Amino acid sequence: MRIWKVEDIKAYIESGILELYVLGDVSPEEKLQVEAMAAKHPAIKAELDEIERSMEAYALENAVEPAEHLRDRILNSLVTNLADDRTFDKTPEEKVAKVATMERPNGGNFYKYAFAACLTLLLVSVAALVSTYNKLQDSNTQIASLRSSNSQFAKVANFTEDTLEVLRGASFKTLTLRGTPKSPQSQLIVAWSPKKKQVWIDMRSMKMAANDQAHQYQLWALVGGKPVSLGVFDKTADSTNMQKMAPTAYADAFAVTLEPRGGSVSPTMDQMMVIGKF
Repeated sequence: MRIWKVEDIKAYIESGILELYVLGDVSPEEKLQVEAMAAKHPAIKAELDEIERSMEAYALENAVEPAEHLRDRILNSLVTNLADDRTFDKTPEEKVAKVATMERPNGGNFYKYAFAACLTLLLVSVAALVSTYNKLQDSNTQIASLRSSNSQFAKVANFTEDTLEVLRGASFKTLTLRGTPKSPQSQLIVAWSPKKKQVWIDMRSMKMAANDQAHQYQLWALVGGKPVSLGVFDKTADSTNMQKMAPTAYADAFAVTLEPRGGSVSPTMDQMMVIGKF
């Protein structure tokens, strides 16, 4: 049986599954999981209750009155379908006016008018619920958007830390790969730390033609005269960051070739774009 730690429970709460549960946007398996977790862990149950209260408060605060033309349109339709021809034999507009301004009922007509009035209240409530549901859907979208933004921000922050580590790290050394006769104007800067086995390429300083959809650039490390693939990358108009490649602790030189998308087992020598040796 798994023992949940405090940090595990915190991570579970921050995963966003509780918000999706409240919004009804989870699978049956996820629903059972959330309910089981809430039953076992008071912190999760408390967070779930707080989310429900917050969303209920938001829905009430942002509830809107249904449009007048929508209410009349639905009411006219119900009156037409539910009333008989002898009692409701006027135009739809007159039917609505009669329901809104009906005289004191008597006899059997009382029940028909009372039923129509109840239906009117029900329709207004339904319209308000539809509006509230739409508000909740918008909230769900905003929550998802915020979660995505937070995730992207975290990735950028982590990437920035890694980039600073490359720039500040004493173990990193840089090498400028120069163009070959195949592409004499090409250039690429590689940052490599044999100690940390990390290899980065500077996309901002890269001077290479953009590759098409059928091809990718592939970075190679020459180790003891043999090429070792360090991964593939694309050159696009927005290639401005540093990109981390596969690790290696040994390299006599680095080179880049243009290969079919996904990379090759061995480099295509007549497609070598840049090369550089330490």
